[in-house]
Amino acid sequence: METVSSVSGTEILQRMEKAMNEHDLDEFVDCFTEDFVSELPLHPERNFVGRETVRRNWGGLFAHVPDLVGTVLQSVEDGDQIWSEWEIRGDTQAGVPYLARGAAIHGVRDGKLASVRFYLDTVEDATEAAG
Repeated sequence: METVSSVSGTEILQRMEKAMNEHDLDEFVDCFTEDFVSELPLHPERNFVGRETVRRNWGGLFAHVPDLVGTVLQSVEDGDQIWSEWEIRGDTQAGVPYLARGAAIHGVRDGKLASVRFYLDTVEDATEAAG
């Protein structure tokens, strides 16, 4: 049986992507450590600590974009970090296209995501970019 600490960063990322696309909030949140640290250098006022904030933030996003789909476009693992490029899209409850793109640099500890520097932001004109 595989131990939690032997899980690679790539496997954690794949688990997170799958949970995101299935809107399985419990499985999604379980990918993160209790003391998860999220830094958003483009929006530092949105920085936070704790996986319960992950639950609240992503639960709200799943409700706002009910058909949300996230795709890891590429990733690379380097020691206890995993660098990835994301595209997250769907339509809001109001039918407005939602599109976010960017990179994330995750720190990995004990088989879970312990931190992120998140450079993902919404695309200004998702309708144009979706076409």
